Amino acid sequence: MSDPLIQARLDKLASLRERGIDPYPTRVPEVVRIGGVLDEAADLEPEEHSGRTVTVAGRLIAFRKMGRASFFDLRDGTGKIQVHATRDALGEDAYGILCESDIGDFLAITGEVFRTKRGELSVAAQDWTFLSKAIRPLPEKWHGLKDAEIRNRHRSLDLISNEEARETFVKRSRILSTLRRTLDGLGFYEVETPVLQPVASGGHACPFDTHHNALDADMYLRIALELYLKRIMIGGIDRVYEMGKCFRNEGVSTEHNPEFTMLEIYQAYTDFEGMMRLVETLFTESLQAANGSLEVEFQGRRIDFTPPWTRIGMVDAVAEATGMTPTELRTERAIDRAVRDGIDPRPATPGDAIAALFDRFVEETLVQPTFVTDYPIEISPLAKRTPTDDGLVERFELFVSGMELANAFTELNDPIDQRARFVDQQRLRTQGDEEAMAFDEDFLYAVEHGMPPAGGVGIGVDRLVMLCTGNASIRDVILFPALRRKAT
Repeated sequence: MSDPLIQARLDKLASLRERGIDPYPTRVPEVVRIGGVLDEAADLEPEEHSGRTVTVAGRLIAFRKMGRASFFDLRDGTGKIQVHATRDALGEDAYGILCESDIGDFLAITGEVFRTKRGELSVAAQDWTFLSKAIRPLPEKWHGLKDAEIRNRHRSLDLISNEEARETFVKRSRILSTLRRTLDGLGFYEVETPVLQPVASGGHACPFDTHHNALDADMYLRIALELYLKRIMIGGIDRVYEMGKCFRNEGVSTEHNPEFTMLEIYQAYTDFEGMMRLVETLFTESLQAANGSLEVEFQGRRIDFTPPWTRIGMVDAVAEATGMTPTELRTERAIDRAVRDGIDPRPATPGDAIAALFDRFVEETLVQPTFVTDYPIEISPLAKRTPTDDGLVERFELFVSGMELANAFTELNDPIDQRARFVDQQRLRTQGDEEAMAFDEDFLYAVEHGMPPAGGVGIGVDRLVMLCTGNASIRDVILFPALRRKAT
């Protein structure tokens, strides 16, 4: 390595070994977490000693030398604490070696907890152990790393450098735990379904494909969890959910990553109205766990998640936005209007045109939590028709700040109707629509044995985390987002 800063650290590494100090020891002292020390000693007054000796460990993030005494800041996953080290307490050699440590190194410090005259909670070092030598220096101004490319490509540096990034992923963990805990409490069972599937169905998307050598079979990374979860429900486990990765070979944006986390839930003996109530419960519980409030600040807007949320019909919303009547929108005139408004490619059906016009004129106006209902049947091949209109289905999508967060149906359980819908989707695929839903004969085989009436919903977990944490880009809530490969 030609970098002089790296070489200086390598020289220190060699020096440690020459002195008989293992810079990467196999065994480490038994330590306590820094956050617990901070909590237990919170009531100490300035210059007061606790009488408690602890061993803490963490990354060295700051160092101030003052003659025969030095101050070090250590941080672990729970907090930061100051270490007060003196030549008198440690001895000449141990103190000297400690002071040769670099920012980024990992140390264990044993000593009494006390509060300094200035009120800083500290550990008075009586002994120390080297735990890990950092060869590369942390980035320039590491305490405020701002470069988005570095933050996303090298997440470890982002987590080291930015308190906000660490808090985002702590909140993400809380949200996932809350979703699971809430569903478990409602009698749902968490299950796992295949990631590699012989048919990429259950959604409108372009899949990633691969080949299984042993089976000599083409396989696909799943684009949705739906059809396998319904098989489980058909089998008699009538409340199921899965929190899992899905994959779509599509564009990347602030709201889209080719690998994303989806929560899908299926419940027998309910419908999309029941799913609305469930979604309101899951979102409000998650917001309370992450933020302690049902109000969030997102992209400069104050959003209130207090239920009940607004409901609007898709066709009615598009009619109001375009000046067309709902009746006109159900005809070829909707396609003509979409083409006139520059929507490309040309929608295949009036239902596709309605959806495209909704995306163009309505979606971004939905700031507060809004359930959009009554979708055209052409774009909803897995949803049950509404009792009053065969051209619409019982489906809703949840929109917040112009972003879709959930998609739910009264599930179609009529195997004859479901087969006909798949045939219609297959026709669209032969006409060049790569995202039309694939025909899944095995799923139909299961449905033909009888499927209970049910409601189902899919929730975009990454987007939920975006809202809860105020992050405007999906890359900032995924630890390792997909990025273009760097040129070498």
